[in-house]
Amino acid sequence: MKKWIALAVLLIAGLLGYLAAGPYLAIHGIRQALAEQDTAKLERHVDFPALRVNLRAQVEDQLARRAGPGFQSSLLGAFALSVANNVIGSGVDTMVTPLGIGAILQGRSMWKKAVGDTVGGDTHAPPVPADPLKDAKHRFESLSRFTATIHDENGRPVVCVFTRQGLRWRLTDIRLPLDGP
Repeated sequence: MKKWIALAVLLIAGLLGYLAAGPYLAIHGIRQALAEQDTAKLERHVDFPALRVNLRAQVEDQLARRAGPGFQSSLLGAFALSVANNVIGSGVDTMVTPLGIGAILQGRSMWKKAVGDTVGGDTHAPPVPADPLKDAKHRFESLSRFTATIHDENGRPVVCVFTRQGLRWRLTDIRLPLDGP
C-alpha cells in the first residue's frame, strides 16, 4: 500500500514540476525554432490564431486612440478609420502566420549575411540567430498565465504572454508598447 501512495505522490510531483517548467520549455522551443528557422517547430509553441486576434485588437485600438474622437465622429474620418483598420488588420493577419514569420526570418537572414553579422564574420557563414527572448524577465501571473518581458530598443517593455492549454504552454499574446512616442 505504501508503494502505491509513494508512486502517486511521485506522479503528482512530476506533473506539477512539468507544469511549472512548461513556460520555460515553450520559451526554449521558440528560441530553438527561431535559431533553426523552423516554422513548423515554432507553430508548436505559438498559438497563431489567438496571437493574431490579440495583436490586431491592440493595433486597431491604438489607431482609434491616435485618431481621436473628433476624427472618428466625422463621416469621412470614420470611413478612413475603417479602411485603415482593414489594411492594418490584413497586414497583421498576413504577418502573424508560420509562413509570414518564415518570410520575416528569411529576410532577416539575408540582411544579416549582407551586412556581415554572421557566426564567423564570413558572408558564407550562417547568420547570428534571432533570440528575442534572451534577456527576458519571467513571471507567473497565475497557474495558467506566464509572462516574459523584454525591452525594445527604446527601453519600453514588450510583454510576451504564455497561456497553459491543457498541459502545454503556448505564446498567445504580445503586448506591444504602442502608447510610446
